[in-house]
Amino acid sequence: MTTDTQVVSLRLLKGFALSVGQRRVSISSSAQRLVAFLALQDSPRARAYVAGTLWPEATVSRANANLRSSLWRAARMGHKVIEASAQELEIGKYISVDVRDAVARAHRLLDISRPCDDILTVHTLTVLSADLLPDWSESDWVLIEQEQYHQLRLHALEAMSERLTAARRHGEAVAAGLAAVRAEPLRESAHRVLVNAHLAAGNRAAAMRQYEQCRTVLRNELGLEPSQALKSLLNSCRRPTATAV
Repeated sequence: MTTDTQVVSLRLLKGFALSVGQRRVSISSSAQRLVAFLALQDSPRARAYVAGTLWPEATVSRANANLRSSLWRAARMGHKVIEASAQELEIGKYISVDVRDAVARAHRLLDISRPCDDILTVHTLTVLSADLLPDWSESDWVLIEQEQYHQLRLHALEAMSERLTAARRHGEAVAAGLAAVRAEPLRESAHRVLVNAHLAAGNRAAAMRQYEQCRTVLRNELGLEPSQALKSLLNSCRRPTATAV
Protein backbone atom coordinates (compact mmCIF):
# COMPACT_ATOMS: atom_id res chain seq x y z
CA MET A 1 0.00 0.00 0.00
CA THR A 2 1.62 3.32 1.01
CA THR A 3 4.73 3.66 3.16
CA ASP A 4 2.44 3.76 6.20
CA THR A 5 -1.19 3.01 6.94
CA GLN A 6 -2.47 6.49 6.14
CA VAL A 7 -4.74 6.91 3.14
CA VAL A 8 -3.46 9.12 0.34
CA SER A 9 -6.33 10.97 -1.32
CA LEU A 10 -6.41 13.20 -4.36
CA ARG A 11 -9.14 15.76 -4.91
CA LEU A 12 -9.62 17.16 -8.41
CA LEU A 13 -13.22 18.38 -8.05
CA LYS A 14 -13.41 22.04 -6.99
CA GLY A 15 -9.61 22.23 -7.28
CA PHE A 16 -6.42 20.25 -6.71
CA ALA A 17 -5.69 18.93 -3.22
CA LEU A 18 -3.42 16.06 -2.20
CA SER A 19 -3.73 14.72 1.34
CA VAL A 20 -2.15 12.04 3.50
CA GLY A 21 -4.64 11.14 6.18
CA GLN A 22 -5.94 14.50 7.38
CA ARG A 23 -2.78 16.37 6.40
CA ARG A 24 -2.70 18.47 3.24
CA VAL A 25 0.48 17.97 1.20
CA SER A 26 2.03 20.69 -0.96
CA ILE A 27 3.78 19.80 -4.21
CA SER A 28 5.02 21.97 -7.06
CA SER A 29 2.65 23.11 -9.80
CA SER A 30 4.40 20.93 -12.40
CA ALA A 31 4.07 17.88 -10.15
CA GLN A 32 0.41 18.74 -9.55
CA ARG A 33 -0.26 18.70 -13.28
CA LEU A 34 1.54 15.41 -13.73
CA VAL A 35 -0.38 13.79 -10.87
CA ALA A 36 -3.72 15.19 -12.07
CA PHE A 37 -3.10 14.10 -15.66
CA LEU A 38 -2.27 10.53 -14.64
CA ALA A 39 -5.25 10.37 -12.28
CA LEU A 40 -7.55 11.22 -15.19
CA GLN A 41 -6.23 8.41 -17.40
CA ASP A 42 -7.92 5.01 -17.47
CA SER A 43 -4.69 3.10 -18.14
CA PRO A 44 -0.89 3.56 -17.92
CA ARG A 45 0.57 6.06 -20.37
CA ALA A 46 3.91 6.00 -22.17
CA ARG A 47 6.43 8.46 -20.80
CA ALA A 48 6.82 10.08 -24.21
CA TYR A 49 3.05 10.59 -24.48
CA VAL A 50 2.86 12.16 -21.02
CA ALA A 51 5.79 14.50 -21.68
CA GLY A 52 4.44 15.55 -25.07
CA THR A 53 0.96 16.22 -23.69
CA LEU A 54 2.03 18.21 -20.64
CA TRP A 55 4.72 20.24 -22.41
CA PRO A 56 3.56 20.42 -26.04
CA GLU A 57 5.54 23.56 -26.87
CA ALA A 58 8.86 22.21 -25.59
CA THR A 59 11.41 20.21 -27.55
CA VAL A 60 11.41 16.47 -26.93
CA SER A 61 14.54 16.66 -24.78
CA ARG A 62 13.18 19.59 -22.76
CA ALA A 63 9.79 17.91 -22.27
CA ASN A 64 11.49 14.72 -21.07
CA ALA A 65 13.64 16.73 -18.68
CA ASN A 66 10.55 18.48 -17.32
CA LEU A 67 8.91 15.10 -16.81
CA ARG A 68 11.89 13.74 -14.88
CA SER A 69 11.91 16.85 -12.70
CA SER A 70 8.18 16.57 -11.98
CA LEU A 71 8.52 12.88 -11.12
CA TRP A 72 11.30 13.70 -8.68
CA ARG A 73 9.23 16.45 -7.07
CA ALA A 74 6.19 14.17 -6.74
CA ALA A 75 8.33 11.45 -5.14
CA ARG A 76 9.65 13.84 -2.48
CA MET A 77 6.43 13.63 -0.47
CA GLY A 78 7.46 10.13 0.64
CA HIS A 79 4.42 8.26 -0.69
CA LYS A 80 4.13 6.37 -3.96
CA VAL A 81 1.77 8.74 -5.71
CA ILE A 82 2.99 7.69 -9.16
CA GLU A 83 3.80 4.18 -10.37
CA ALA A 84 6.74 4.49 -12.77
CA SER A 85 8.37 1.92 -15.01
CA ALA A 86 11.04 2.46 -17.64
CA GLN A 87 8.37 3.01 -20.29
CA GLU A 88 5.08 3.91 -18.59
CA LEU A 89 3.53 5.99 -15.84
CA GLU A 90 0.27 5.73 -13.92
CA ILE A 91 -1.29 7.08 -10.76
CA GLY A 92 -0.53 5.07 -7.63
CA LYS A 93 -2.82 2.07 -7.32
CA TYR A 94 -3.86 2.87 -3.77
CA ILE A 95 -4.51 6.59 -4.25
CA SER A 96 -8.14 7.55 -3.63
CA VAL A 97 -9.24 9.90 -6.45
CA ASP A 98 -12.54 11.74 -6.02
CA VAL A 99 -13.31 12.20 -9.71
CA ARG A 100 -12.98 8.47 -10.34
CA ASP A 101 -15.67 7.83 -7.75
CA ALA A 102 -17.83 10.55 -9.32
CA VAL A 103 -17.42 9.06 -12.81
CA ALA A 104 -18.34 5.60 -11.53
CA ARG A 105 -21.48 7.01 -9.90
CA ALA A 106 -22.38 8.86 -13.09
CA HIS A 107 -22.11 5.73 -15.22
CA ARG A 108 -24.26 3.78 -12.78
CA LEU A 109 -26.95 6.46 -12.91
CA LEU A 110 -26.92 6.35 -16.70
CA ASP A 111 -27.21 2.57 -16.90
CA ILE A 112 -30.97 2.03 -16.96
CA SER A 113 -30.51 -1.73 -16.54
CA ARG A 114 -29.03 -1.31 -13.05
CA PRO A 115 -30.74 -0.21 -9.84
CA CYS A 116 -28.81 2.43 -7.94
CA ASP A 117 -30.88 3.39 -4.91
CA ASP A 118 -27.73 3.20 -2.80
CA ILE A 119 -26.16 6.17 -4.61
CA LEU A 120 -29.24 8.40 -4.81
CA THR A 121 -27.70 10.43 -2.00
CA VAL A 122 -26.63 13.93 -1.05
CA HIS A 123 -23.01 12.88 -1.53
CA THR A 124 -23.65 11.86 -5.14
CA LEU A 125 -25.44 15.14 -5.80
CA THR A 126 -22.54 17.06 -4.25
CA VAL A 127 -19.79 15.42 -6.29
CA LEU A 128 -21.76 15.67 -9.53
CA SER A 129 -22.38 19.36 -8.87
CA ALA A 130 -18.65 20.15 -8.70
CA ASP A 131 -16.46 21.26 -11.60
CA LEU A 132 -13.23 19.49 -12.49
CA LEU A 133 -10.13 21.61 -11.73
CA PRO A 134 -12.06 24.87 -12.24
CA ASP A 135 -8.99 27.10 -11.85
CA TRP A 136 -6.99 25.26 -14.52
CA SER A 137 -7.70 26.33 -18.09
CA GLU A 138 -4.33 27.05 -19.67
CA SER A 139 -3.73 23.66 -21.31
CA ASP A 140 -5.59 21.83 -24.06
CA TRP A 141 -5.56 18.52 -22.17
CA VAL A 142 -7.22 20.18 -19.16
CA LEU A 143 -9.96 21.73 -21.30
CA ILE A 144 -10.69 18.38 -22.94
CA GLU A 145 -10.91 16.58 -19.59
CA GLN A 146 -13.09 19.35 -18.14
CA GLU A 147 -15.55 19.24 -21.01
CA GLN A 148 -15.72 15.46 -21.00
CA TYR A 149 -16.51 15.38 -17.28
CA HIS A 150 -18.91 18.33 -17.60
CA GLN A 151 -21.00 16.52 -20.20
CA LEU A 152 -20.98 13.28 -18.22
CA ARG A 153 -22.12 14.94 -15.01
CA LEU A 154 -24.90 16.85 -16.80
CA HIS A 155 -26.34 13.61 -18.17
CA ALA A 156 -25.92 11.97 -14.76
CA LEU A 157 -27.66 14.80 -12.89
CA GLU A 158 -30.60 14.57 -15.28
CA ALA A 159 -30.73 10.79 -14.85
CA MET A 160 -30.56 11.22 -11.08
CA SER A 161 -33.48 13.64 -11.14
CA GLU A 162 -35.52 11.22 -13.25
CA ARG A 163 -34.75 8.28 -10.96
CA LEU A 164 -35.68 10.31 -7.88
CA THR A 165 -38.90 11.45 -9.54
CA ALA A 166 -39.79 7.84 -10.32
CA ALA A 167 -39.09 6.97 -6.66
CA ARG A 168 -41.43 9.81 -5.58
CA ARG A 169 -38.57 11.55 -3.78
CA HIS A 170 -39.73 14.85 -5.18
CA GLY A 171 -37.65 17.31 -3.17
CA GLU A 172 -34.44 15.49 -4.02
CA ALA A 173 -35.50 15.21 -7.67
CA VAL A 174 -35.96 18.98 -7.82
CA ALA A 175 -32.54 19.50 -6.20
CA ALA A 176 -30.85 17.31 -8.81
CA GLY A 177 -32.70 19.09 -11.61
CA LEU A 178 -31.68 22.49 -10.24
CA ALA A 179 -28.05 21.34 -10.11
CA ALA A 180 -28.23 20.38 -13.79
CA VAL A 181 -29.74 23.75 -14.73
CA ARG A 182 -27.12 25.64 -12.73
CA ALA A 183 -24.36 23.69 -14.45
CA GLU A 184 -25.73 24.44 -17.94
CA PRO A 185 -28.51 27.08 -18.04
CA LEU A 186 -28.92 26.76 -21.83
CA ARG A 187 -29.49 23.00 -21.71
CA GLU A 188 -33.17 22.36 -22.40
CA SER A 189 -33.07 18.75 -21.22
CA ALA A 190 -31.99 19.96 -17.77
CA HIS A 191 -34.96 22.32 -17.62
CA ARG A 192 -37.22 19.50 -18.81
CA VAL A 193 -36.32 17.08 -15.99
CA LEU A 194 -36.77 19.90 -13.49
CA VAL A 195 -40.19 20.80 -14.89
CA ASN A 196 -41.14 17.13 -14.72
CA ALA A 197 -39.97 16.90 -11.10
CA HIS A 198 -42.14 19.88 -10.17
CA LEU A 199 -45.14 18.38 -11.97
CA ALA A 200 -44.68 15.01 -10.28
CA ALA A 201 -44.70 16.80 -6.93
CA GLY A 202 -47.94 18.55 -7.90
CA ASN A 203 -46.30 21.98 -8.05
CA ARG A 204 -47.74 23.26 -11.31
CA ALA A 205 -46.91 26.90 -10.61
CA ALA A 206 -43.25 26.01 -10.03
CA ALA A 207 -43.25 23.99 -13.25
CA MET A 208 -44.66 26.94 -15.17
CA ARG A 209 -42.07 29.31 -13.68
CA GLN A 210 -39.28 26.96 -14.68
CA TYR A 211 -40.66 26.71 -18.20
CA GLU A 212 -40.82 30.50 -18.49
CA GLN A 213 -37.25 30.77 -17.22
CA CYS A 214 -36.14 28.27 -19.85
CA ARG A 215 -38.00 30.11 -22.60
CA THR A 216 -36.50 33.45 -21.57
CA VAL A 217 -32.91 32.24 -21.47
CA LEU A 218 -33.22 30.39 -24.78
CA ARG A 219 -34.73 33.45 -26.47
CA ASN A 220 -32.25 35.93 -25.03
CA GLU A 221 -29.10 33.88 -25.48
CA LEU A 222 -29.80 31.77 -28.58
CA GLY A 223 -32.85 33.26 -30.27
CA LEU A 224 -34.63 29.91 -29.90
CA GLU A 225 -37.95 28.70 -28.57
CA PRO A 226 -38.39 25.66 -26.31
CA SER A 227 -38.98 22.40 -28.15
CA GLN A 228 -42.40 20.90 -28.68
CA ALA A 229 -41.50 18.15 -26.21
CA LEU A 230 -41.08 20.67 -23.41
CA LYS A 231 -44.19 22.60 -24.44
CA SER A 232 -46.23 19.39 -24.41
CA LEU A 233 -45.03 18.62 -20.90
CA LEU A 234 -46.64 21.86 -19.76
CA ASN A 235 -50.04 21.20 -21.30
CA SER A 236 -51.32 19.72 -18.06
CA CYS A 237 -50.46 22.97 -16.27
CA ARG A 238 -52.50 25.24 -18.45
CA ARG A 239 -56.14 25.97 -17.86
CA PRO A 240 -58.35 24.81 -20.72
CA THR A 241 -59.60 27.59 -22.94
CA ALA A 242 -63.25 28.38 -22.30
CA THR A 243 -65.53 27.15 -25.09
CA ALA A 244 -67.75 29.79 -26.61
CA VAL A 245 -71.47 29.16 -26.14
